Amino acid sequence: MQRKDGMRSDNAPKRWFMGSDFTRHVAQAITQYGPISRTALSQILGLSQGALSRITSDLIYAGVIEEINDSTHGPGRLPRDFTPKERAERRGRPRTSMRLRAEERSFVGVSVHDTDVSVIVVDALCHELTSCHTESLVSTEPQAVIAQIAGIVNRVAASVTPSPVLVGVGIGAHTREGVDVTYAPFLHWDDTVHVSAMLEEACGIPTVIANDLNTLLVYENWFGAGIGLPRFALLTIGVGVGYALSEHGHPVDDPDNSYGLIGHVLVDNHGPRCFAGHEGCAQCLTTASLAQEYSTILGQAVGFDDFAHDARAGTPQAQTLINRTCFRLGTLIATAQNFALPHTILISGEISFLARLNTESIRSGIRSFRPSQAAPVKFTILDFSWTYWAKAAAGHAIAQYIG
Repeated sequence: MQRKDGMRSDNAPKRWFMGSDFTRHVAQAITQYGPISRTALSQILGLSQGALSRITSDLIYAGVIEEINDSTHGPGRLPRDFTPKERAERRGRPRTSMRLRAEERSFVGVSVHDTDVSVIVVDALCHELTSCHTESLVSTEPQAVIAQIAGIVNRVAASVTPSPVLVGVGIGAHTREGVDVTYAPFLHWDDTVHVSAMLEEACGIPTVIANDLNTLLVYENWFGAGIGLPRFALLTIGVGVGYALSEHGHPVDDPDNSYGLIGHVLVDNHGPRCFAGHEGCAQCLTTASLAQEYSTILGQAVGFDDFAHDARAGTPQAQTLINRTCFRLGTLIATAQNFALPHTILISGEISFLARLNTESIRSGIRSFRPSQAAPVKFTILDFSWTYWAKAAAGHAIAQYIG
């Protein structure tokens, strides 16, 4: 079906199988926790053994999962604080578990970031099937960006078997319904761009898009540090500042999420003034603000890379700004913890490595804005790479395909 603007209006992503919500919940749980026994799976999902047996039989018939002997595979990752109550097996019957047939499908992940694009192909468990290919964008015009992405996707897709069934695109932008970009400041897009339809036309592969922070949140839920957590938050620092929240394995979603709403939360009463005129807001954790603040400290214009180099080298001026930056990050973490009460806060983004340079200042910032008797805040600094974010885009596509 065509819209008046010529773009398709029916590009909802393909699904691996037809089934009820319960069937999809079972497939998702096997993806996250597998290999996993039927007994443990039924306890996690609150399903009877009979109901679970019928659902897993359907998924086996559809070629989505398979039954394996426990002696040939290690255990999967179970939810935190979960201890399965295994029932006694019948005499002579081998212990078995369920696993996703990840090798039966492949997916392309595309991360569009700042001035570059990164592309990777993975299987249905987000294991890499190709290396990550990164290119600098030759232009930020929509048609040129789509054409360049399509060229890379077509090359990497031709190199894998089975052929990719879905492309996932993560982009630092406001997206709509998984198909359109309505606002992408770093690309200077102010009008709606039909990214999904344009890329699908160029590649011949169904495509879903999402804000890159949301793709990372979904990836952590399905394949990463968020597996089994009842509630966790994600903070990213880099060109911008991002925040997302997961509740019981699902993103807390809202149409305004991808506008970077946490970016102007106060973190330092004496901090630098941001582009919107706020003093000491979370924008001071961005690359541009840190470069400007370091330039002021040195008395000469320098870039963020100069600051990062000096910070790693431990120069006194850079160390002063690192201490200040990590304290501010701790303040932001405390704010997120106080409002959302997550089990854990994950820290990522292209400059999250700065957080590793002074975790004690992060903890000091947290303590300054938490009651003394409150529980310690758990936070994890994730390893960052654009490969990781490209995989996150593919992980989001997998979740759409299965969930």
